Amino acid sequence: MSEPSAKWRERLLYLISPIGLLLLWQVLVGLGFGDRRFIPTPSDIAARFWQLTVSGELAVNTLATLWRVVAGFVIGVVPAIAVGLVMAMSRPVRIFFDPLIAALFPIPKVALMPLLLLAFGFGDASKIALVAIGVFFPVIVNTYAGAANIEKIYWDVAKNFGASQTVMFTRIVFFGALPMVFAGLRIALAVSFIVLVAAEFVASKTGIGYLIWNSWELLQVDVMFVGIATVGILGLITSALFQEIERKVIPWKDVR
Repeated sequence: MSEPSAKWRERLLYLISPIGLLLLWQVLVGLGFGDRRFIPTPSDIAARFWQLTVSGELAVNTLATLWRVVAGFVIGVVPAIAVGLVMAMSRPVRIFFDPLIAALFPIPKVALMPLLLLAFGFGDASKIALVAIGVFFPVIVNTYAGAANIEKIYWDVAKNFGASQTVMFTRIVFFGALPMVFAGLRIALAVSFIVLVAAEFVASKTGIGYLIWNSWELLQVDVMFVGIATVGILGLITSALFQEIERKVIPWKDVR
């Protein structure tokens, strides 16, 4: 089988499970399993999705959420990768950051929202800061794990050839940690949507989280499901995008 056809087959397999779930949902609700007033069918949700898209309401809220996710993701990821790599190369740095990570990582990041609101107000800055904090920890842990588990032979060869610390950092540590870095990025991306949508429930007048919470208060269940489905669609698209980027950036890794 040629490579293009194999890729299309992979993409088709990737879509089978969500499509199958939607069909099962449509059939079961159509047969009377569940109250349609509170559990609308996928076709009902699709109709409302189209209405919100045409009116522009969905686009406004989706763009607000995406802006906060992207900004917070970049702000949190860049220092996390840098610190994680340095931790693998420097024992003092590792000793300094280890207790901080152990103490702060388990704290639910949404619990920090009141403090961030006091510090940054009710605008975008507090949500972006929350996303940045949320993505920082899974990325730094995965980056450090990837760099620390590089096979010793690579370190020895680089030292024997007189590689400088800069070369060690850019050629050995960085590229050796990349597979785990991407694993951390995908986890962090999911975390960013989780913490942001939760924050938008109570501290925003725009965004998908606001759309979901406001529709719940008004008992517009189909609109609420549109918001939930939009988060799922964004997660599916961004996950597939990260897979494609990983294929390009790490060609030596067999991504299945």
